[in-house]
Amino acid sequence: MKLRNGTFIAAAVCLLLASCAQTGPPLPPSLELPKPASDLRAVRKGNRVTLTWSEPTLTTDRQTVRYIGATVVCRSPEDEITTCGTPVAALPAPAVVSPKHKAPKTNLKKTEAQKGSSTPPAPQIYLDTLPENLLRQDAHAEVTYAVEILNPNARGAGLSNRAHVPGVVTPAPPGDFAAQLTGDGVVFNWTSVGESRLVSSIEHRYRIYRREVSPGDESSGGNKPGKDAIAGEVPLGDAGPVRFVDSGFEWEKTYIYRLTVVTVIKQPAGEEQVEGDDTPPVKVIAHDIFPPNVPDGLQAVYSGEGQKPFIDLIWAPVTNADLAGYNVYRSENGAADEKLGKLNSELLKSPSYRDLAVTSGKAYTYAVSAVDVRGNESRRSVETSESVPE
Repeated sequence: MKLRNGTFIAAAVCLLLASCAQTGPPLPPSLELPKPASDLRAVRKGNRVTLTWSEPTLTTDRQTVRYIGATVVCRSPEDEITTCGTPVAALPAPAVVSPKHKAPKTNLKKTEAQKGSSTPPAPQIYLDTLPENLLRQDAHAEVTYAVEILNPNARGAGLSNRAHVPGVVTPAPPGDFAAQLTGDGVVFNWTSVGESRLVSSIEHRYRIYRREVSPGDESSGGNKPGKDAIAGEVPLGDAGPVRFVDSGFEWEKTYIYRLTVVTVIKQPAGEEQVEGDDTPPVKVIAHDIFPPNVPDGLQAVYSGEGQKPFIDLIWAPVTNADLAGYNVYRSENGAADEKLGKLNSELLKSPSYRDLAVTSGKAYTYAVSAVDVRGNESRRSVETSESVPE
C-alpha cells in the first residue's frame, strides 16, 4: 500500500528521533574514591590529641559512597604534610551498608544517610598520644595532622584538610592537690614547681575547675560528663606552697574539683592555650556546719528618766554573706537562776535591741549571737551589764 507524502515524512522523523535516542558507549565504572574529609579538627590536652572528622557520603565523581576502606592518620612536626609517609595509625573500615542491598531496620539511618537524606555524616574519632621527642620548649612548635580515607582497594583521593596543635611541653600537675571545706569557702592547697621562664613568650598558670554533681551522678561517684566551670586561676609564681579559696559554689551541693596547668603561648596574632593533664578529682560535699562570726562591740545603755525605763543594746554588724539575724540573751543579776535566757522570739535583722522588760533597782547581763540562713548559730558575744536605778 502506498503511503501519502505526509505520512512518509512523519515516519522518517520518528526513525530519526529513535536513532538519536540511542545511548552512546557506556561510562567507565566509578573508582569509588571517597572525597577527602574537609572538617578534620584536633584538640590537645596534655600529650593526648583528639581528632574528629566526618565520614564521607560522596565519592570524587559525586556518586554515593557504597563502600569505605581503612582510614590512615598522618602526623608531622612540620607545618605542612604533602604525603603521609608512615601513618601513625590505620583505622579499620567502618561498617557501611550498600544502598544496592536492602538493609535491616536497625541500619535504616545508615542507609538513608548514604541515599542523601538529611542525616548528618557519621563522626569519626581517633585519640593520638604525642611522643616526648616531638615536643619542644618553643612557642612556634606545632604538630600537624591529616587523614586519608581509602576505598576497599586501599586507594584514596588525597589527604584531608590539615589540623594543627601546639608542640610545646606541658608541665605535669601537682601531686599534692587537696581541698578543705571551711566557713569561708573551699580552701585548696598544693605545691608549685615555680615558673620556669625558659621562653619569654611562654608562661603557665594553674586552673581549677568545679563541676556540680547532680543526684543522679552519685551512684557513679560523680564521674559522669558534666559542665565544668572555672573556679579560679593562679600564676605558677615562685616555687613553694600555694593557697586558693573558692567561694563561688552553693552550699548543700556536691562538687568535683580538678586542677590543670595551662601553658599560655603568646604570639603576635594572639594568645593560644594548651591544658596539661589533670590532677585526680577531689570531691567536696558543701554541707554548711559553719556558724557566722561572733558579734563584737556589744554595749548596753540605760534610759528612763521621766519615762518607762528600758535598756538599749547595740553591737557591730556581722558581715557574713549568709547572715540571717541575731539572738539576744539576758540574765538578771542576783536572781536564783542567772543562766542567760533568749529575749527575742524571732531573729533580729539589725544589730540593735531595746529591752523594755526591765525593773528599777535591778541589774542585767546581756550577750548576743549571730545565726545564718541554715540555722548555724555563733558563739555568744562577750557579755556586758547595765543597771536600772531605783
